[in-house]
Amino acid sequence: MLLAFIPSPSIGEVHLGPLPLRGYSLMLILGIAAAVWLGGRRWAARGGEKTVVADIAAWAVPFGVVGARLYHVITSGELYFGKGGDPVKALFIWDGGIGIWGAIAGGAVGAWIGCRRKGVALSAFADAVAPGIALGQAIGRWGNWFNQELYGRATTLPWALEIDPAHRPEATPDLATYHPAFLYESLWCLGVVALVVWADRRFRLDRGRAFALYAAAYTVGRFWIEYLRVDEAHHILGLRLNDWTALLVFAAAVAYLVAATRRAAGRRDGVDGGRLLQQVDATSSPKN
Repeated sequence: MLLAFIPSPSIGEVHLGPLPLRGYSLMLILGIAAAVWLGGRRWAARGGEKTVVADIAAWAVPFGVVGARLYHVITSGELYFGKGGDPVKALFIWDGGIGIWGAIAGGAVGAWIGCRRKGVALSAFADAVAPGIALGQAIGRWGNWFNQELYGRATTLPWALEIDPAHRPEATPDLATYHPAFLYESLWCLGVVALVVWADRRFRLDRGRAFALYAAAYTVGRFWIEYLRVDEAHHILGLRLNDWTALLVFAAAVAYLVAATRRAAGRRDGVDGGRLLQQVDATSSPKN
């Protein structure tokens, strides 16, 4: 008998009159709000107007949501377009099923549009919001707790997650407790927040380097957490598709971080009223 475990919620939604309030959607909204809040504080600390982040987020968030859902639907198309699938359910994002890779890609497109409209450099914006993105992920992952998804292999550890029979893997219907992978990722993301904030203060990261550090650090944790999961997924050479994605993103982020660090000598870009100022490096030699 287990001495302790993490219970799953008995219900995933409550009704406020005729309107349903789903735990999954609520945590996503709270995560987005936290990301915008922290990003705004960091942008203001760099000399810009705090509202600029919210203005750009108005573009980035919708694109990110669409990208996140598209990634899930494309990589799990058999759930919606295969035998017995319902294509209409591809639109039911509140039932779960989004991909952070698609969210970042789609959000980057939206942020690029917003940055152009505000006259802001995308790299400066990305550096400001990088820890906020990780904070939003840490909060948003608790939506998986409400849906009883994103858990790992069966375990009897004191922090094991209890899963109802209807949500258990077909291979282990009689096992009730599993690794809380969503919790592991949430805690890892909080560590990423601390790492990026510390590194930015210590090394004055600019030109997209803070965002690259976030991407590299996040993918390290995502790789081992993904390896714990037991839900259905596409495999390539023995690894889950998301593991391969994490490896590719990690390699790209580290390569960019190294290249950008070699070119940079401390922070040389700032903001004034939300607009990027390209400052002259006093140590650079004059051009002929």
